[in-house]
Amino acid sequence: MSELPPKEANLFREILKCYEMKLYKLGFKGAEQILKKFPEHGETLAMKGLFYNHMDKKEEAYEFVKKGLRYNLRSHICWHVFGLLHRSDKNYEEASKCYINALKYDKENIQILRDLSLLQMQMRSLEGYIDTRHQLLELRPQNRQYWVAVAIGYQLTGKPELGIKVLTAYEETLKDIPSTPDYEHSEMLLYHNSLLEEAGDIQAALDHLSTIEKHVCDRKSLKEKRAKYLLALGRLGEAEAAYRALLSINPDNMAYFEGLRTSVGLGGEKLSAEEQVKVLELLKGLQKEYPRSNAAKRLPLRYATGEAFVKIADEYICSMLRKGVPSLFVNIKTLYTDKEKEQAVEKLALGYLAALDKSKGFDHSGPHIEPPTALLWTLYFLAQHFDFKRNTDQALGYINRAIEHTPTLVELYMTKGRILKHAGDYIAAMEALNEARELDLQDRFINTKCTKYMLRADKTVEAEKTVVLFTRADIANPLNDLVEMQAQWFSIAAGESELRQKHIGRALKRFHQVHKYFVDYTEDQFDFHTYCLRKMTLRAYVSLVRLEDQLRSHPFYVRAAHKAIECYINLFDHPEGADTEEMEGMTEAEKKKYRNKQRKAELKAQQEAEDLKKKSIANGDASKKAGGAGKVDEDPEGTKYSKVEDPLAEALKFLKPLQDLASERIETHLYGFNIYIRQKKLLLALRSLLKANKIEPNNATLHEQLVRFALEVQKSSPKPGVKAVIDQHWSTLYQGQDLVAFTAAFLEKNKDFGSVNHVISAAQASYLISSSDNKNSKSESLSKGEKLLFSIQDDQYQKTRSVENAILVQTLLKKWRSSRVQEWNEKAKTWYPRATAFK
Repeated sequence: MSELPPKEANLFREILKCYEMKLYKLGFKGAEQILKKFPEHGETLAMKGLFYNHMDKKEEAYEFVKKGLRYNLRSHICWHVFGLLHRSDKNYEEASKCYINALKYDKENIQILRDLSLLQMQMRSLEGYIDTRHQLLELRPQNRQYWVAVAIGYQLTGKPELGIKVLTAYEETLKDIPSTPDYEHSEMLLYHNSLLEEAGDIQAALDHLSTIEKHVCDRKSLKEKRAKYLLALGRLGEAEAAYRALLSINPDNMAYFEGLRTSVGLGGEKLSAEEQVKVLELLKGLQKEYPRSNAAKRLPLRYATGEAFVKIADEYICSMLRKGVPSLFVNIKTLYTDKEKEQAVEKLALGYLAALDKSKGFDHSGPHIEPPTALLWTLYFLAQHFDFKRNTDQALGYINRAIEHTPTLVELYMTKGRILKHAGDYIAAMEALNEARELDLQDRFINTKCTKYMLRADKTVEAEKTVVLFTRADIANPLNDLVEMQAQWFSIAAGESELRQKHIGRALKRFHQVHKYFVDYTEDQFDFHTYCLRKMTLRAYVSLVRLEDQLRSHPFYVRAAHKAIECYINLFDHPEGADTEEMEGMTEAEKKKYRNKQRKAELKAQQEAEDLKKKSIANGDASKKAGGAGKVDEDPEGTKYSKVEDPLAEALKFLKPLQDLASERIETHLYGFNIYIRQKKLLLALRSLLKANKIEPNNATLHEQLVRFALEVQKSSPKPGVKAVIDQHWSTLYQGQDLVAFTAAFLEKNKDFGSVNHVISAAQASYLISSSDNKNSKSESLSKGEKLLFSIQDDQYQKTRSVENAILVQTLLKKWRSSRVQEWNEKAKTWYPRATAFK
């Protein structure tokens, strides 16, 4: 049945209004009333299903909507409702199909066309989006949103010139333009201007600014654009005046300083001696004009050299130390790319300390006595300076002296923790941060930093107890509050800690949390497709859409994805559990002892988990009574993530976004190789190697993977077609050398750089090559790898040695079951006496 009697038809219209006004229970009652008389009315059945959906009854919702479609397959309402149901489940593909079916029976339905266009934008089906928006524009040509939406569609498809034509046509229809600036009209005009800029017609964009100036609210943006366009057109005199006007508004904006420098003909990274003098004169004049501008004081340090730099740095650093600016070193350290400047800063700072100790002033010859805090901040600066140089003993000496001077300053303990972290003593670093935290228990930032240091030290329980001090107290599991707040830093740091402890399930659980955060960010943009058009925040909207398109190239996602891939590769390599890796090479007695120890640890962990679950349930019940959230973690160990049938297929889910959005990073292709080579997909593995080789042909890890690939090809005997493709690229990758010569050439090539990472890669490659040769015994293979690893002791590798790569060598020796692990530990201890890894 499709038609209702007048009384019920009026009631049905009331039901539709109830849905629009979100009165779902009232609408549900109305639908029930109609269905008592007309149980086969398809549209009412569909609406009842829609109300069920908003009452969190998904099964009933789909059942009634499908029933409604069966009774009235040609109803646009039934199809529209079915689309809304799919849309609520984020199934945008199916939802758009339903909307398209709905439009077959009501081609000019504005609401359905709008809903379809939103889905098309969400899915980035931009050609379809433009078509749909054109239909809406034809139906409602007086609606500004529809004109603008078409222009945005053209811009996002790389056709800004068509967007300009659309906006120009709309502006020609306007009659009553407000005499005073109107925000929405202003934003549309500025958006039009941005399209002109994007189309590359800078002169037209500049002329357009003059035309729209009296209608624009955002005066600062107008001035910035004018200055930018004048500079791009080479009208340097006018650009200089424009940038000087901008500096009078904000004399701390670095971009304005750079624009001014370029407009006076002193642009470029490398300046001649004459140009340096002119730049310094320019900045000196700006310092007088804006005496409170920190940027004007800081910029001369970038351009000055030699004695001029020493004089300016002396003045700048003294001023900052006198004021007690904690961020001084952060401002200065960017200069350390120039070794001469680094040495000059060190000499100045040491001179200040000596003078303060002797005469309480920065200069021996001057009578001026500095405030007592000057000594404190000088020690603080020197501690950070020597920590940057990884001179741990000196850095600790200065920071300890600073703590003796002022034992209540939080920043000192945080810096001490950072120094100890760089030295590899994660436990002592954690303790230093905890001291800082206890000095100010109300500071959430310090609490967060302390938690991160605890996780780095793999003190997971302590970290969780610390971080929940700033979560809501009325929920069953306070850690869930961090998930709700999408605290990525905690999920990543906790996941990495669990991975180091071989708790693969728990680690994956954390990395999947990060994955879900990014899924949520993608979903959250949906509402902005209507909001931004309604409010005319068009430039911000286009930026948002473009940001969303690159979202998974964000460092947080990349980091979590890399670690998740490592977890899944670990699960594939050790299907019986991570402990099988630890037991390789052990005798039966040692294995038994190890298993007993692990079993006791597991029982203890299970007991703690049970206690926590009971406590969570109890807290949840209490929280529910108090009106709070009572959600209990049903899978604290992350079993559903670790017990998967195909770990490599799961790893690929994390890799695919990286291949699309972070393809310029070599790590993406290195991780891709690790997955494909295990899947025996040689051509995909080859593709990853070729892409990695194009990005960074001298990468240390790449060399090891090239060796692994060659050995796999030799072992697997690929099909003729696959072999032909591999042969085609073989000479590009291996330069016609056998693997031994290839590794020797790689080592020789990097010898002058003294790179420890390249030596480690060559050692692994040599070990793999020797192990693959049946003529060699295990001890012979091990000897070749060990010889290379221990060559890192040579003085030529001193500059590139670090705690991290020393730990990597230790890990390799353990993996190879080398008898020289203790020998390495003793040697590493002499370089990094504080590092806990070698104790």
